[in-house]
Amino acid sequence: MAEELKEVVYSRDSIEFVTVAVQYCGYLENFEDIESAELTDKLTKILPLLYLKASLVPDTEMVNEEEPEISVSEENYNYISSKLYNVFGKDDSYLEVFLQDMKYSETPIVASISEDLTDIYQDTKNFITIYERGLTENMNDALYVCIEHFKVYWGQKLVNVLRALHSLKYSTDDELLGSDTDITDNTDDIW
Repeated sequence: MAEELKEVVYSRDSIEFVTVAVQYCGYLENFEDIESAELTDKLTKILPLLYLKASLVPDTEMVNEEEPEISVSEENYNYISSKLYNVFGKDDSYLEVFLQDMKYSETPIVASISEDLTDIYQDTKNFITIYERGLTENMNDALYVCIEHFKVYWGQKLVNVLRALHSLKYSTDDELLGSDTDITDNTDDIW
């Protein structure tokens, strides 16, 4: 049993996921005085990698009866979320279209970039805090919980917030302002 757990916990795919999760969490904990464009650029590069690495982690099962401890406190969560909100400001909100509630809603559902990124941070930080301790059974269970949460919760948040960040990164000022300029008006300038 111990050897089977080690095969999962120390597999190449698990180690690569841990590496990217540590980079993601470390970045959110340590950025200071950054412009929205720079933060957006960094996140649009690391989030797809985090998604890819999480999706490649081998399947495992819980071995302990209790779920792993949670290390991200409400204060930590609020600190990271507010740091992100302060950078994104007016661009923090985006329309959500992939929620189950959307089917029954007559009004748009608004999501928050800072909250979604912090939700991802919370699950990955809880995982890596336990993983760093080096106890194989606990590492296995933390990996299991993190990947299960990825499948049902933060993986969807990741792709949703990535869509919003992509829009921020590649939208022109006219698009952000909702310009009604017709592209055919400018074709003479192009040719």
